Amino acid sequence: MTAAAPGLHFGRLLLTGACGSLGKVLRPRLKARCDVLRVTDISNPGVAAEGEEVQAVALQDRAAVNALLQGVDAVVHLGGISTEHAFDDILQANILGTYNLYDAARQAGTRRIVFASSNHVTGFYMQRETIDPMMPVRPDGYYGLSKAFGESLAQFYFDRYGIESVSIRIGSSLPAPVDRRTLATWLSYDDLERLVVAALSAPVVGHSIIYGVSDNSLTWWDNTPARHIGYRPRDSSEPYRPMLEATQPVIDATNPVALYQGGSFVTNGPFA
Repeated sequence: MTAAAPGLHFGRLLLTGACGSLGKVLRPRLKARCDVLRVTDISNPGVAAEGEEVQAVALQDRAAVNALLQGVDAVVHLGGISTEHAFDDILQANILGTYNLYDAARQAGTRRIVFASSNHVTGFYMQRETIDPMMPVRPDGYYGLSKAFGESLAQFYFDRYGIESVSIRIGSSLPAPVDRRTLATWLSYDDLERLVVAALSAPVVGHSIIYGVSDNSLTWWDNTPARHIGYRPRDSSEPYRPMLEATQPVIDATNPVALYQGGSFVTNGPFA
């Protein structure tokens, strides 16, 4: 079911990372909010549906990204590597690729970008802590570092060029929570849509950072500094709690995976 959301309509929206798990979720939902949805991925994004434009583009290809942004009113940027990898891979897709996208937006006159950041920007905070988007970053790996770079890039392009951005520190966007950690980090697909639509339609955002999370009873993230976005989650992980707690053993409290908000990302690697 598609989430209800305020009125919003664009001429042309760009969705990067359209072949990823969340790109596939948002692709049909965003189409209803624009005249033309331009979708792209490094692999073939498939056949264009009615009202779509399809382009296969590697984000590290600057000339191709410059062409991709022509005529685009706003961007939902999901493209790049979404898990921990070797730094050289992260550098090309997430760091150089995000720079190329922002600079192409500057040249094309695109005024708003919704940037898929990650909770792994702050993965080395403890699970016993409650943090907000104004606190210092503590990345838990190269992937988290790349997303911290993207947030800084978004701030720079707003301060220097006036391009507004909402950086969404996505938690665990899945059909349902899968373990004890995701009881705190779960973001339903309907709430994901609500959040992206709010980020696109809020009258003034400057550069805002918000955690992408549903209205879970257990939470490590306080989104109060970003309430001006207008995001109000409606779903919760609470109905899944009894089953998950009954079927999954309590994690050893001395295990870093149980201590830190980043979970297994704090122990991934090292990579050469």
